[in-house]
Amino acid sequence: MAEKPLLTIGQLARRTGVPVRTIRFWSDEGVLPETDRSAGNYRRYDGRAVARLDLVRTLRELGMGLDDIRLVLERRRSVEDVAAAHVQAIDNQIRVLRTQRAVCTLLARGAPSPRKAALMNDLARLSAAERQQMIDEFVDATFAGTDPDAPGAGIANNMRMLPAALPDEPTTEQVEAWVELAELVNDPAFRARAREMAVAGSEAAGDQPPFDPAPIVEHAGAAVAGGTAPDSPEGQAVLARIIDPGMDAAARDQLADTIDTFTDRRVARYWDLLGILNGWGRAPAQIEPFEWFVDALRAHG
Repeated sequence: MAEKPLLTIGQLARRTGVPVRTIRFWSDEGVLPETDRSAGNYRRYDGRAVARLDLVRTLRELGMGLDDIRLVLERRRSVEDVAAAHVQAIDNQIRVLRTQRAVCTLLARGAPSPRKAALMNDLARLSAAERQQMIDEFVDATFAGTDPDAPGAGIANNMRMLPAALPDEPTTEQVEAWVELAELVNDPAFRARAREMAVAGSEAAGDQPPFDPAPIVEHAGAAVAGGTAPDSPEGQAVLARIIDPGMDAAARDQLADTIDTFTDRRVARYWDLLGILNGWGRAPAQIEPFEWFVDALRAHG
């Protein structure tokens, strides 16, 4: 039986649709070695080279590198192993592209400030671990030196337990939330306020807070919704349903100071942003009832 004639590089290119320059490059890289050389030193390939070239082209079109392809062809790695590793690499690329798409969507809405644009750029480049590190550093600085087991230290414990990594498939709202969160944790004024709350929470005396928050949310919340001024007679009547009407001025001022220490809109916003990032949804707003309650406590005399 006569042997099938060998193919020139041009014939191989025409049969497979792969350009001559690509075949030559792959041959030089060792993934498609020629069968032999002609008398004129031209490359020649046998029929098996067609199947080998088809496999190389398929793996390359899937984005695999020549080093991995060479290992497969040499049977030093299985196609399954290489494909599994490549799936992971593709997943990583998809996550990066999704983040970049969400950032570009924000940029398309209008020109942000230079600082916000820089944060968006950082967000698109940072890994989830690097984003988490930014939050961890903020929390560590905020609660440094406080007793994690002290009464009233729940703020520290809760903030440490909540992750802040950007999801694998971020929505535009989550990207906006991350940018705002990054601005917050890098703001010296916010860091100082969070530190003040952390220290006060760690040093709070007693196992129970000196007030029940439920009546504040219920009665002060209704007063806020109804537009009742905290220093009005109607407001003071609402206050009497929250505290002992016989509480003296000094005790009212002390309670107001305590509530005010832990009442801050930007700290509440921090928790809102974590909720957006983690897909928890928005918690009911409770800052305004506590602000109203503080003003009502101080409106004595």
